[in-house]
Amino acid sequence: MLTELDLKQIEQRGASVDDIQKQLAHFKSGFPYLEIVAPATPLRGIKVLSRKDQKEALKRYESYNGELCKFVPASGAATRMFKDLYEALSTIEKGNSIPEESPAYRFFEDLKKFPFYKDLSNCPSFNIENQESILRSLLMPEGLGYGSMPKGLIKFHRYGKNVRTPFEEHLAEASKYAKTSDGIARMMVTVSKEHLYGFEQLLLQVQHDYERMYGCKFEVTFTQQKTATDTIAVDMENRPFRGADGNLLFRPAGHGALIENLNELESDIVVIKNIDNICRDEHTGDTIHWKRVLIGTLIGLQVKINQYLKSLECSKEEKLFKEIINFLEREFSIVLPQIPKDILKEYLWAKLNRPVRVCGMVKNLGEPGGGPYIVKDADGATSLQILESAQLNIQDLKVKEIVERSTHFNPVDIVCSIKNFRGDKFNLHKYVDSETGFISYKSAEGRPIKAIELPGLWNGAMSQWNTLFVEVPVTTFSPVKTILDLLRAEHQ
Repeated sequence: MLTELDLKQIEQRGASVDDIQKQLAHFKSGFPYLEIVAPATPLRGIKVLSRKDQKEALKRYESYNGELCKFVPASGAATRMFKDLYEALSTIEKGNSIPEESPAYRFFEDLKKFPFYKDLSNCPSFNIENQESILRSLLMPEGLGYGSMPKGLIKFHRYGKNVRTPFEEHLAEASKYAKTSDGIARMMVTVSKEHLYGFEQLLLQVQHDYERMYGCKFEVTFTQQKTATDTIAVDMENRPFRGADGNLLFRPAGHGALIENLNELESDIVVIKNIDNICRDEHTGDTIHWKRVLIGTLIGLQVKINQYLKSLECSKEEKLFKEIINFLEREFSIVLPQIPKDILKEYLWAKLNRPVRVCGMVKNLGEPGGGPYIVKDADGATSLQILESAQLNIQDLKVKEIVERSTHFNPVDIVCSIKNFRGDKFNLHKYVDSETGFISYKSAEGRPIKAIELPGLWNGAMSQWNTLFVEVPVTTFSPVKTILDLLRAEHQ
């Protein structure tokens, strides 16, 4: 199916021919559904921390003197944020009126409440009496161009005469929990190539003022999703799709590909948070408290795991084995299958000596997002996983019943340990489940195509990490998925 020219194109992208062949095979076979055992809930799988637990975690956070970095996925365009407005523009262009019950109607009603209103009103084409001119001034390149801009550069919050983008708010937030003993708050931000310049220029404009305001130095690294992680597209007959130029079509594989970027970090602890999950500075109290608690909780787990690994190096005591087995079940919901005694030590070592993540989980109030589940792994053990609905066979009544009993969902509030007990970095590629993913239907050059999307960085890419879920309040979650979310109290 692949020609010599195809192989050369794959090589030039830095991709592996073997990986491309595996992707082509997946289009034919699909991806296996994961076997879920139960939803992760406060009864089993999600830890609810007492005030005492929180205080102890905060003490560990305050005494921590290692390196910490905040990791912010921010490469996607804000197209979906303006979906309702694009539909409204299409309605107006056809000569129809906007229905009063539509989101676009409320957008026009509350137009002056949006923090970008001043910029919008200064656009040459803007006419407040003309709905089409308002939408075009906001979305199109001749105006603000927000329709193709990344969320990180869109103005989210107004502070008197000043306004802030999510990128700026993430800097402010990082100063409050990611500043280490050297006075530096480190942040890695994933951006797309076409928007890199915009982020760099914004950082140049605001860095000095924010450092003075928040009493720290910012060390910001911009990274791009690697083209080598793009996946091949196929036609409806599962043949490699070729564009008009005869070349193969490759598409970004989604957040799961960001494991490559995360693997480049040298920090001891990494905090992951999405670019659009950010509230106004004065509303960050709960967020800062719980981020520090999650970091302190992770540090406590690190200490215990390191102690066990050091003990395992020179001990074969059954008492130690039982203690580790109880620890794995209590903290990570890992219930082991029957393991022969002669390999139990090595098995426990492998289960302990892995990257660790502590994930905040909020009560499910109907927001979109993956959920926390207890899953049976290939080796027969159970583990905690964050799963998207596309990874589950909802047609199976047992699976459907488990999903309906789910109480929490994933806001992407994750704290990671990516070094082992000797201080060496884990190779994060070794802990990816390459059999996770799903097939989506798109179009290219006016023709239907199929594409492979990897579940998020926090799904299959972290499948074989040790995971602890912790309940956090919904006040720590302030996503902006649609334009009207900016009218919520936490953004006004």
